[in-house]
Amino acid sequence: MPHFTVVPVKDQAQSSYDSLEGINWVDYRDTGQDYPDHQDTVSSDGHGNHKEDSPFLNSADAAGKKNDFYDRNLALFEEELDIRPKVSSLLSRLVNYTNITQGAKEHEEEESAESPNMGTLMGVYLPCLQNIFGVILFLRLTWIVGMAGIIQSLLIVLMCCSCKYLVPQAAIFHATDPHGSDSAMLNNMRVYGSICLSLMAVVVFVGVKYVNKLASLFLACVIISIVSIYAGAIKSMTHPPEFPICMLGNRTLVRDRFDVCAKTVTQGNITVASQLWDRFCLPGNMSTAQCDDYFIQNNVTEIQGIPGLSSGIIRDNMWGNYMQKGEILEKAGLLSVDAHSAMENFIMYVSADIATSFTLLVGIFFPSATGIMAGSNRSGDLRDAQKSIPVGTILAITTTSLVYISSVVLFGSCIEGVVLRDKFGDAVRKNLVVGTLSWPSPWVIVIGSFFSTIGAGLQSLTGAPRLLQAIAKDNIIPFLRVFGHGKNNGEPTWALLLTGLIAELGILIASLDMVAPILSMFFLMCYLFVNLACAVQTLLRTPNWRPRFKYYHWALSFLGMSMCLALMFISSWYYAIVAMGIAGMIYKYIEYQGAEKEWGDGIRGLSLSAARYALLRLEVGPPHTKNWRPQLLVLLKLDEDLHVKYPRLLTFASQLKAGKGLTIVGSVIQGNFLDSFGEMQAAEQAIKNMMEIERVKGFCQVVVASKVREGVVHLIQSCGLGGMKHNTVVMGWPYGWRQSEDPRAWKTFINTVRCTTAAHLALMVPKNVSFYPSNHERFTDGNIDVWWIVHDGGMLMLLPFLLKQHKVWRKCRMRIFTVAQMDDNSIQMKKDLATFLYQLRIEAEVEVVEMHDSDISAYTYERTLMMEQRSQMLRQMRLSSAERQREAQLVKDRHSLVRMGSLYSDEEEEVVEAPPEKVQMTWTREKCEAERRNRNNAPENFRELMSLKPDQSNVRRMHTAVKLNEVIVNRSHDARLVLLNMPGPPRNTDGDENYMEFLEVLTEGLERVLLVRGGGREVITIYS
Repeated sequence: MPHFTVVPVKDQAQSSYDSLEGINWVDYRDTGQDYPDHQDTVSSDGHGNHKEDSPFLNSADAAGKKNDFYDRNLALFEEELDIRPKVSSLLSRLVNYTNITQGAKEHEEEESAESPNMGTLMGVYLPCLQNIFGVILFLRLTWIVGMAGIIQSLLIVLMCCSCKYLVPQAAIFHATDPHGSDSAMLNNMRVYGSICLSLMAVVVFVGVKYVNKLASLFLACVIISIVSIYAGAIKSMTHPPEFPICMLGNRTLVRDRFDVCAKTVTQGNITVASQLWDRFCLPGNMSTAQCDDYFIQNNVTEIQGIPGLSSGIIRDNMWGNYMQKGEILEKAGLLSVDAHSAMENFIMYVSADIATSFTLLVGIFFPSATGIMAGSNRSGDLRDAQKSIPVGTILAITTTSLVYISSVVLFGSCIEGVVLRDKFGDAVRKNLVVGTLSWPSPWVIVIGSFFSTIGAGLQSLTGAPRLLQAIAKDNIIPFLRVFGHGKNNGEPTWALLLTGLIAELGILIASLDMVAPILSMFFLMCYLFVNLACAVQTLLRTPNWRPRFKYYHWALSFLGMSMCLALMFISSWYYAIVAMGIAGMIYKYIEYQGAEKEWGDGIRGLSLSAARYALLRLEVGPPHTKNWRPQLLVLLKLDEDLHVKYPRLLTFASQLKAGKGLTIVGSVIQGNFLDSFGEMQAAEQAIKNMMEIERVKGFCQVVVASKVREGVVHLIQSCGLGGMKHNTVVMGWPYGWRQSEDPRAWKTFINTVRCTTAAHLALMVPKNVSFYPSNHERFTDGNIDVWWIVHDGGMLMLLPFLLKQHKVWRKCRMRIFTVAQMDDNSIQMKKDLATFLYQLRIEAEVEVVEMHDSDISAYTYERTLMMEQRSQMLRQMRLSSAERQREAQLVKDRHSLVRMGSLYSDEEEEVVEAPPEKVQMTWTREKCEAERRNRNNAPENFRELMSLKPDQSNVRRMHTAVKLNEVIVNRSHDARLVLLNMPGPPRNTDGDENYMEFLEVLTEGLERVLLVRGGGREVITIYS
């Protein structure tokens, strides 16, 4: 959880200042409207700047705000505040942020107690619990324990609870006579099931809150049923229930085909044949009757079906006893004489209806482990989804796993093996074994199993339509677009209707043997791709993939994916192939346009085809915010020997990228291409060698241009191929620009800044890059300080996270400073920033720095005056050679403040002066007077320079730079790295030289500074 500190910055005096002119405020973020393509919308303001809809803010409430008073402390950023708003303006809108549809938001304003306030218990834990607990616990778990034994049953439970995906392949009901009473019963069940489904759909349609109320009641019944099982098991230690099983020899008899478990019965004083005798013998005298050989040679006995927890039956049920189809249930240990038995008497014995195996039992039990996505499917109704979903889901999985494991042990310890293996209760007159074990009444289990089915159905009808609606709104599958619509309150009406129709088809088919296998595969395919997506995101180190669960590792996702794939083929290999084929067709339909395969010769041809396919896929559209990562174009400067002048730029790039994504290293050689081709090749090789030394994985691009400025523009425009293009430019700081009277030293830098803005590219300028750490250094402590002054897409949040992935910066702490103005609420900013960072899943210490309005200090005024005097002097000195010499001598004589340093021109020359030619001149009277006037103007120009008054706009900007620098140095003087918003160059090009001075003042006294300028699009989002 972030830590917060509010640090006030006090001034010597507080006074008013000339108000800035009102500037029309244009919100560059989204207006809350739904765009069908869900892509970022970018527009331009006509100055090379552009604005974009934010993917994580809903600022519809700010649409009516037309004007914003820009604080004088941010005068340096005032020209771009319409597209890069103040941090306080951004954070204030987080309070009204909602991740549900606009209609649902309006509906919630009328009903404040709506479902989006649900917490972990009601929103995730109980729905997951209800979805996971199903009728399998009451109807099939005893049979699984009887077939597999306690040891293998525990293994099945552990496997299923580890994966939590699958649907059974065995039918719960079976029809022995399709044209008899069982078929009529199934027809009745179709009617009853359709009625129940309609009622559940109506409840869901009315509202989620009614589902929660009913679901809680149903879940309470299920929990009471489970508790009654434990109570019955404990009670069986001393008073086991009467539950006799009739055995013939060691064979189990179908109990509802006779009345008394005996061969003969006594009526009065006469011994007569029982109904059991009549079933095995032909009519006639008992002494001469012709009976089944096995019936005659074996005795009829009764055993206790539930001997109790202290009976020691657990030893007999410890190991498995798998059976083939038609095999009679036999109890080991009972005396039995092996004899021939007539086939017509086979119906008197309890037999296996299907062949059983370990893999089959895994498939049968798996449905009781599904339902873990119930909380995720309702994320829009949760107060804090990213906290509630993992906590609630893990708790639900843990709870149900403990219940299943303990139930396996209890069933194996209390119930006779032949009763456990009796799937449909034929030996106990169709009674529910679990119901007989429970206390105080079997009706508790009957009611609990019924409500378990209804509750799970309600949860499914609540979650599945919302998932379908989300898919439809994302416009991933076009023909599902209609299901994205719903009621005004956001309820997925059409999706609910489709879900109900699909469920009704399952009821009408009334055969799980036909429906369940393919559904099982789709469950497994769904969670297989979920695990695959998590593993791939982690391995690719996607910046916006930041799982909050600290124990997560990609190997867990890979293991889950492997288990899902294995269980698909273990359960039903042919259905697995069908499901994978359908998933592949859906994927190809979503993809819609695939690259044509070209199988070349060998691995190279395959690689080229894959690269071509990937580049064409990247051309489809801009990357989503969740997939955005900085793709770098690093602009290097070479010295006269074609060596990289600042290799630490490459070091910084390698630490930022960590070998992921695209890195292009570019440089410009001035000259003619035909004459400088060899020099260009040598420069490329030198850069590649340095890239290898600094471990930069990327490409090199060197261009030859007549002017360096033009070459840089060519690199910005043309580097990359197709969708594999850079989105961020990294260039060095023009050191020594102050000592140079040549404006080309800084004009190329400012021109590059303007070009990156016009090209919608982000910009990073590492200042004092020679002090940046090498790849062999490791910071064991220290801070990475982020000074978030204006919001320009979230680059300042993303870059420290990426740097901390590298071993050099891994142990550094992240601190975020934001500036509060006089009209800002610092306490509210702290709360809003806490919400923002929590939703971004970024751990950082946050400090809100208060900057009070103050008078313009004398230092600020003097510094602005010196800046403008220098600029004016340099403009006057850009005259003819004779005039430059005269004015330089005049400045020297008057002890000017400007010291003429050595020329520093690390850029190209704009005008190549030709050597002077000797020209014969004829002096006229007019030429003599003009020469005399020029000599008289020189002292006047200097007097004008000395009496110059600074421009108020420049004073405000210098005031901003001085104040911010004072605060930054005070708080971050010992930081390992300081990241700072880079102000944009002035729209009026006449003030370019002043812009460089502002940047110098802003960053004075800081060892390592990274000036960051966003590309105008959001690069970080709260969505995971």
